[in-house]
Amino acid sequence: MHLHWHRRDLRLADNRGLVATTAAGETVPAFVLDPAVLAHAAPPRVSFLLDALSSLREAYRERGSDLLIARGDPREVVPALARELDASTVTWCRDYSGLARDRDAAVRRALAEAGAERTAVHDAVHHEPGAITTNDGDPYKVFTYFSKKWHERPKRDPIEPPAEPDLASVRSGDVDGTTASLPTLADLGFDDPEATIPPAGTEPARERLRDFCGADIYRYDDRRDYPADDCTSRLSPHLKYGTIGIREVYEETEAAKLEAPDEAARESVFEFQDQLAWREFYAQVLWDRPDVVTENYKRYEHPIAWRDDPEALQAWKDGETGYPIVDAGMRQLREEAYMHNRVRMIVASFLTKDLLLDWRLGYDWFCEKLVDHDTANDNGGWQWAASTGTDAQPYFRIFNPMSQGERYDPDAAYIKRYVPELEGVPAETIHSWHELDQGTREMHAPAYPAPIVEHSERREQAIEMFQRARGDAD
Repeated sequence: MHLHWHRRDLRLADNRGLVATTAAGETVPAFVLDPAVLAHAAPPRVSFLLDALSSLREAYRERGSDLLIARGDPREVVPALARELDASTVTWCRDYSGLARDRDAAVRRALAEAGAERTAVHDAVHHEPGAITTNDGDPYKVFTYFSKKWHERPKRDPIEPPAEPDLASVRSGDVDGTTASLPTLADLGFDDPEATIPPAGTEPARERLRDFCGADIYRYDDRRDYPADDCTSRLSPHLKYGTIGIREVYEETEAAKLEAPDEAARESVFEFQDQLAWREFYAQVLWDRPDVVTENYKRYEHPIAWRDDPEALQAWKDGETGYPIVDAGMRQLREEAYMHNRVRMIVASFLTKDLLLDWRLGYDWFCEKLVDHDTANDNGGWQWAASTGTDAQPYFRIFNPMSQGERYDPDAAYIKRYVPELEGVPAETIHSWHELDQGTREMHAPAYPAPIVEHSERREQAIEMFQRARGDAD
């Protein structure tokens, strides 16, 4: 008997760890609800996780097997399950965060003491962290160079799910330490999310992928930055929890490239694949520098003098800053546990460069609200916007939230969708909101606030703040 410990690989198909386990013999799959992981979780992600587990459990049951569900510290639970099942081998797919690596090392030691073989399989990304380096063997700090090698490296093909005879018929609840049913959000100590959460599982992921590769992937290069178009894949929560394999995603995009009607469409597919490379670039950054979760990647001579302004922070969280594109993004986050990527950059720049607040405050809010929160990606994005990360936005290049809105939402369709106070206001008035006098604002949208800061003033203050941190100030 063998045990496969699912974590961020909640699928049967294209699962290299699971197939490696079943190749060794009859396999029992399990998932452990880890209190240490749940302590960093939030209702949107736990809701998605439970839905994904339900879908995975049903897939196993259709094959005459079951997904064992247990709760507790994996350092104790996984060896205990291995003993109960008399499992000679325990397999899992590698994770690369600092927390996951520490946990896995501890589980590995506990299994060694229990006399069980243990194997960690590379699965979550195409190229494992540390595989793409500079000629000197160092991790890349600039994405462009990393990306070139990433695209050049061959990619593995997806693999079929294990055959039914390879899966044991053991039922969850019949093994000590497991439960016959999945816990609810309330059982785990979480309230229901205020946002609408997308369906989880492999079939919803595949449907998203097929729909995207059948149409919008060919417009991705031109329209991905326009939030009203929603010309993005929305695969991020599925990649976060592994309800679909990265090799399956890549294969589908390669098929789309072959079917592209012209060179521009093929280039658009390439640009989407480049986003997959960004995902792996940030995974490598986190693997190399696990401290970036709480510390600046980039070293400054002096600490950055972030402001302390709870009222401004709350206005940002509530989507009440008086900057329409910023407020639209923050309200989308509350409604959908998701935000369009261009808008993520805008709201992050606004927090750090207009409100002059620490990027960690924004990162923590995203962690609380996003269904697709991924430590490596979100940390990389926030530190990019804050000019503290690898390959970051230079501190003196600061997004103007009004011109960003005018450029990427010219008709204000996205803004009006999420800021209904502005629904009847002409787009040109919305994009000049910061220039209007109070009377004009009240005439058009009395319920919508005036800007809480003056962008041009805060831009100068931001530059001075970073110059002082660099030691450049007089």
